[in-house]
Amino acid sequence: MLKKRLDSLDALRGFDMFWIIGGEAFIHTWASYSNWPPAVWMSSQLHHSDWNGLTFYDCIFPLFIFMAGFSMPLSFESQILKLRELADPNPQSKILGHLLKRTVILIILGVVVNGFFKFQGYENTRIASVLARIALACLGAGILVLYTSVRIQIVAFTGILLGYFFVVRFYPVPEFGVYNFTKEGNVTAYFDRLFLPGKLHRKVYDPEGILSTIPAICNALMGAFTARFLLKNPLNLTTNRLLGALVLIGLGLVALAELWGLFFPINKIVWTSSFVLITGGISVLLFTFFYWFVDILGFKSVVKPFIWIGTNSITIYLAVHNIINFESTAHYFLDGILQNATVDAQNFGIATGVLFLQLAGLYFLYRNKLFLKI
Repeated sequence: MLKKRLDSLDALRGFDMFWIIGGEAFIHTWASYSNWPPAVWMSSQLHHSDWNGLTFYDCIFPLFIFMAGFSMPLSFESQILKLRELADPNPQSKILGHLLKRTVILIILGVVVNGFFKFQGYENTRIASVLARIALACLGAGILVLYTSVRIQIVAFTGILLGYFFVVRFYPVPEFGVYNFTKEGNVTAYFDRLFLPGKLHRKVYDPEGILSTIPAICNALMGAFTARFLLKNPLNLTTNRLLGALVLIGLGLVALAELWGLFFPINKIVWTSSFVLITGGISVLLFTFFYWFVDILGFKSVVKPFIWIGTNSITIYLAVHNIINFESTAHYFLDGILQNATVDAQNFGIATGVLFLQLAGLYFLYRNKLFLKI
């Protein structure tokens, strides 16, 4: 049985969040300042694919959903035991109520992040968001994990991916026809224009739209499957063989995704079934490495900054999205020191300062056990 909280999961969550707080700007400015080939390559991976294809940056969002799904079996099992000790006759309903409440809160926070308090009117307010997709994907997966067996979850997982493929492939979009796999003509964009309230992020479609949120449920389910595989160890494998099996599963998902991608391209915006599989495979591989490095080998101190981020991931996400201006603070402290440096050096210095401020704040929260939980 695994311990209640895995340090590796917090570290991986922090590693994931690192790239969308100060890490991205740090790498971009470092690459421009140094022209060091590895930094330049890393910088090239910190951009989303324009349409088909996959970069490292495309994996960040689905990895977070995967980790949210991973936490479900551990969390639900613990909550059910506590509620039964209190003689609660229906503990699942209490957990479902919390899931629904969390979903509503995250959707509202997503609208706030999108600029709700600018009060630009309903037609200029974006309702869809990263937080809303996380919430809805986790709600769908959570209901399945809470009320159904693993066998039914696997059937649902397969049905969602295949069903989504058939809808995108064969639904006739007015004026565009069947399988017009363009930004304007694909069925998910059509659904966004018809049913998504408020402003669309990209005018003719939204990357966090309605229909494309459904397959994201499967990213959360893959996290739940991975957790149960570790918890139950159904094959009674030794630790090394268990890790080896996870590596094979991850590689197998990547290979299957590449094969499916020949017919249904790997595409983050549409969140295609092949995209789900390849990001799920990469998520399994990344988790396996962190689990081995942190929880098996015990190198927790090496990844401590990631743990600071991972234990307050929602806090820092909200902070860097229009709530706290870390860059302005970094300029205040560093402009005098950097005034005679080159432009590239100044940019790198400010990016380093921003990252330092973020990590310092997160360390303060971690040390004082201040965590925002939803």
